[in-house]
Amino acid sequence: MAEVLVYVDHVDGAVRKPTLELLTLARRVGEPVAVALGNGAADTAATLAEHGAVKVLTHEASEYADYLVVPKVDALQAAVEAVSPAAVLVPSSAEGKEIAARLALRIGSGIITDAVDLEAGDEGPVATQSVFAASFTTKSRVSKGTPVITVKPNSAAVEAAPAAGAVEALAVTFSDKATGTKVTARTPRESTGRPELTEAAIVVSGGRGVNGAENFAIIEALADSLGAAVGASRAAVDAGWYPHTNQVGQTGKSVSPQLYIASGISGAIQHRAGMQTSKTIVAINKDAEAPIFDLVDYGVVGDLFDVVPQLTEEINTRKG
Repeated sequence: MAEVLVYVDHVDGAVRKPTLELLTLARRVGEPVAVALGNGAADTAATLAEHGAVKVLTHEASEYADYLVVPKVDALQAAVEAVSPAAVLVPSSAEGKEIAARLALRIGSGIITDAVDLEAGDEGPVATQSVFAASFTTKSRVSKGTPVITVKPNSAAVEAAPAAGAVEALAVTFSDKATGTKVTARTPRESTGRPELTEAAIVVSGGRGVNGAENFAIIEALADSLGAAVGASRAAVDAGWYPHTNQVGQTGKSVSPQLYIASGISGAIQHRAGMQTSKTIVAINKDAEAPIFDLVDYGVVGDLFDVVPQLTEEINTRKG
């Protein structure tokens, strides 16, 4: 069976969930070979093997932390040349898509971004995407070179599938451009204790109907009762009620959680483009004609200031 390269997103050896999802998808089209780079790369092996990696290629060097993107592209290119894979899978983050685009250009291959599913095809992996502001679902395959595919978080369930996970050192020669852009400082993101928005299994979002920054406490309380991330519509962000980093939509972040709860959000196409691939969608809006209700699995017509606190209380009661 052909091998499939999986780029490992990790923090000092702690593998992030989107990578484990990629391993599930990679097993559908071949044998997963993980590529772990930077500090703690070797420490990822046990987790990767537990989730299906037959081999783990590692390379540790300060360049991965000290410089932007290019050293990682150099390493993935070296892995492609060493393995000759059937495909290369990369998490669909901002950095991941840049790495994938640069790699595809270097190896003369086609690229598919923001896939939400992957299956084996007679002529190579077939990726499912939501396109044109999530108005259509398409299936595509790369027709030239080694397919490079970025996959959105929460597109597949994490499944344990123990494999050999043999660790091998990857030989990497950095290009002249690898040190072109140096990282001069880092500021740790302030932790809210909630999951990362794009990776969360549950997202609770508030929109114009929240009617003020102080009222987002209601949204946060519901999110915390569910162990969810908090999102916001563009209207709420533009009004200064919630940080831009939490915006869900075409000009914000795309999310694909198992459960998406939209509170006080009308459902403009800009917002729908960022959450329409959610597995289950629930909307709370006092306007029965709001466009969001055309999209949802479950709709509640009511004032969010009445509905959301009651929902939070009920969830906390059932948990307690």
